[in-house]
Amino acid sequence: MVRDSVSALTDNPLVVHDLFLNNDSPVPHQKQFVPFEKKWGEDNLVGFGGTSLVETDYDNATGAVYYLVNHAEDYRGAGVAKVQVTDGVPIVTERLGDNGYWWDARENPKYGDVAAYRDVHSEYIYILGNAPGKIASWPDNAYIYQARVKAADAFNLSKYEYWWGREEGWKSDILTTFTAETAVLWGVGQGQIVYSQYFKTYFYVHLEGATVLLRSAPSPEGPWSAAKEIYTATPIDEGLVYAGVAYPYLDESGKTLTMAFTNNNHIQVIRVTFV
Repeated sequence: MVRDSVSALTDNPLVVHDLFLNNDSPVPHQKQFVPFEKKWGEDNLVGFGGTSLVETDYDNATGAVYYLVNHAEDYRGAGVAKVQVTDGVPIVTERLGDNGYWWDARENPKYGDVAAYRDVHSEYIYILGNAPGKIASWPDNAYIYQARVKAADAFNLSKYEYWWGREEGWKSDILTTFTAETAVLWGVGQGQIVYSQYFKTYFYVHLEGATVLLRSAPSPEGPWSAAKEIYTATPIDEGLVYAGVAYPYLDESGKTLTMAFTNNNHIQVIRVTFV
């Protein structure tokens, strides 16, 4: 069973080009993008909750993908893998960490599980994650925490910085205080940060139930605005609506923003025109 795969976007958000295929005949199928490792006790029952593939080195066609290793709702840890493009196909060439991840999910935020963003105005990659597993009660378990690293150092754990709140800012010490002050968001689902050239601000696109929401901020650290409702989908057969993403490359002026989400295994797309 393939738990995650990779496809290339096109100019049509409803059309993708499947990549990393096997030799099945007559129709090739996609292979596992983030590979299982038996030495870490992984098999095809282990999932990889990936968010974004971000560029780290353009000249050498290298990027990073952040993911959350999970097994039967047992979130083991958040990790990063090196991705290199070979013959036009992104391939995971290395998973970092002794167990395939860096941040133990019980003790640390699940960095990269919520979003990963390569900032267009700096050298940094920003990664957002849900609260540590040891924080199980609401509302504390709904806070979102943030780390960052220069893209060139994405595969060096010692180079990561952690957001300790507006008073202390960024620190190399891993975050150990989980409060409203050290969080950057609360109660948001997996989503995507984009920069709006039209508004000269950052957007965070995400879902709440079946509703597509938009927040804005002057920087990736925030502070993020209250959510603005953009569109509410009708769940198909009472299924789940999830995985909201944006396609800013379809209109680099930012006058419009195309967004997509999964509605009970159906991909649906909307386009917002700003006035």
